[in-house]
Amino acid sequence: MIGTNNLATSSKFYDLIFAPLDLIKVLTTERYIGYAQKNIPGDIVFYITKPFNKEPATYGNGTQISLLVDSKEAVDKFHAITLKNGVTNEGSPGIRSRDYYAYARDLDDNKICVYTITSN
Repeated sequence: MIGTNNLATSSKFYDLIFAPLDLIKVLTTERYIGYAQKNIPGDIVFYITKPFNKEPATYGNGTQISLLVDSKEAVDKFHAITLKNGVTNEGSPGIRSRDYYAYARDLDDNKICVYTITSN
């Protein structure tokens, strides 16, 4: 996911550069747009978004690194370790969109999400 200050302009740009990669726009909302592989349109792999905090998009604002792990325990451990090492809590472990997530900022303020799939 990357942040943008102009969703329409950014969408046109990504439509162009993703075409040769067979990535297509499959979801458009007022706040974000999702892209997926042409042959798997139900599996969004990239988002452009207005930052959730409504501040201007800058390097890192609206950007999130997401890591899929095997269990809720791994999510919980990740979150506990990050908090013990001086990072900012961006969302305690819990169910979001049917799956189990936790969020933190690293020491350089990059947002990191760790999650596990709990539903089909």
